[in-house]
Parts: sequence; C-alpha cells; structure tokens
Amino acid sequence: MTEELPISLAELRARQGRFRGLEAGHRACLGCGQALAARWVLEATGPEVLVANATGCLEVFTTPWPESAWRVPWLHSLFENAGAVAAGMEAARKAQGKTGKVLAFAGDGGTFDIGFQALSGMLERGHEVLYVCYDNEGYMNTGVQRSGSTPHAAATTTSPAGRERMGKRHLKKDILAIIASHRIAYAATASVAYPADLKRKVRQALLVEGPSFLHIHAPCPLGWGHEGELSIEVARLAVQTGLFPLLELERGQVVGVMPLREVRPVSDYLKLQGRFRHLFRDDPQAREELEHLQALADHNIEAFNLRQGGVDPEDSEGADTVRRGRRRF
Repeated sequence: MTEELPISLAELRARQGRFRGLEAGHRACLGCGQALAARWVLEATGPEVLVANATGCLEVFTTPWPESAWRVPWLHSLFENAGAVAAGMEAARKAQGKTGKVLAFAGDGGTFDIGFQALSGMLERGHEVLYVCYDNEGYMNTGVQRSGSTPHAAATTTSPAGRERMGKRHLKKDILAIIASHRIAYAATASVAYPADLKRKVRQALLVEGPSFLHIHAPCPLGWGHEGELSIEVARLAVQTGLFPLLELERGQVVGVMPLREVRPVSDYLKLQGRFRHLFRDDPQAREELEHLQALADHNIEAFNLRQGGVDPEDSEGADTVRRGRRRF
C-alpha cells in the first residue's frame, strides 16, 4: 500500500518551478513532438513574451474555440505571414517602450514554403524576434502532404510510394543554410530528444541583438507512421544517424556542434517509421534509396565533423554542443 499524498496532484504540479506557457489539456495527438517542443521553448523563455503563431497543427490543437492552452499573449497569424506579424508586434512593443521578446511559431510548411518570404524579410530588417520552426516534415494538419522539409524517399499522400517511384523524389530543403545566408546573430538546430540542449539554445537566442532562428525536429506519429511512445527514440535516432545534426551558427558560421560518440546506421531510424516502409522491400530500387539516405547522413557527419566523443547523446542533460572555431556554413 502506498501512502496518500498530503496534497492533490494538481496542486503538486502547480508548485513546480517551471513556467507553463503551454498548458495541459490541448488536443495534440499522443506523442506529438510539436506540443512537447512548444512547451519546452516557453519553459525556457518564461512569461515575458508574445507569440505569433502561424496556421498549422500547433495553432489548431491548442485553440479549439472557445478554449486555449496558451498562458502567454498569443496571436494567430496566417500560414504565410508569421514573420511579418511578429515583426509588427515587435515594432509596436518598441513604440510603446515595453520590453520582452516576440516569438514567431510556425511549422515547416509555414517556414520552408508558404511563409518563407515573410520570414526572410523579418530577418533582413533585423527585427528583435525569435523565430521557431517546429519541423514535423510535412503538412500534417491538412492530411500529411509533402512539404519542402519532407525527407527524400518519404511517403506522403502527395508523394506516395509505388512502382514508379520510392516516395518523395526531392531532397529536404536545407533551411539552415538559407537562414545562414542572412548572417543573423544566432541560428541553431535542436531536437525534442535533447531538452536541455533545446532550452539552452532558446536562452542563447534570447540574448542576442536582432533576429534569431531555431529549427526544432519534432516527430509526428500520425504522419511518420510510428507509435506515440516512440517519438523521443525516433527523434534521438535522427540525430545519432547524422540525418539531423545539432548545430549552432553565429553570423552564418558554424560555431558549435553536438558530437556523436556512436554513429547509428540510417536504417535504425527509418525502420521505425511507416513512411519509409517501402525502402525495406527486397527490391533493387529500395536498396538504392537506402544507400542514398545513408550517403546523405555520412555527408553531414563529415561536413560538420560529428565523429568526436566526449558527449553521450543518450544523456539529454549532458548532451551539449561543443564550441568550435568559426567556419563558413
């Protein structure tokens, strides 16, 4: 028999020191990486922020009328203009003489594709905005269509796998390289598998002058075809295989990476996801695509010199980037 708690679980949660900018009770799918990432971003920022949120999964599952899971000032923008709306919010805040950071939240559809023009303008003009892309690699909110962020060979409703082709034909857009070309003070990649690293990068982004950018890899069980309880494992494997390297950039140059003590084969990551099921058929074309994806991961490992020990990627508290000398992206 266990002793009865002297206080209720609700009261126990209320006494926790972490700021809950995104409250429980929203309608995200079980194991949604985007919901977890947004919660951790706001834990790191604290309450003195304003959020512009583009149309997408995050907006839909947190604000079903007449409810809201947000505990910070929050504004729904369109798919294509989160960067512009956040820039306007920042300008208004300055005109009022108020302090506090403006955050822009968007998925990969609202960042890589539909919203990129507004994002690029916001960066070029130097607005004090932290733009966070929650990357679940597809238009999940509207039926799992492919986006510019969808990986090569992934199956979606608009890039199905069949006899003619092995899923999406095109490569995942290198958004970080595009952001790097704007020479902003700080940009980074992060993953829900490494919360300490993610939160540290959020805090670092808030310290710099001008705009900053954070690209968070966030698994989608529905769109990726894995069980909800596997989201963290899947996200961790994306990093450990080299398919999603964790990097930090300053003024367009790589200054930090998370090194990998043990590099895992890409097949370990892909076989957990239904969207890559077709690559494990006994078929020459499938084997060729597997080799192609492994080559992409190997390129990342060599390009960013990830084969260095000293950090155990299994330890989310100890996992951290290693600061390096400046190098052009």
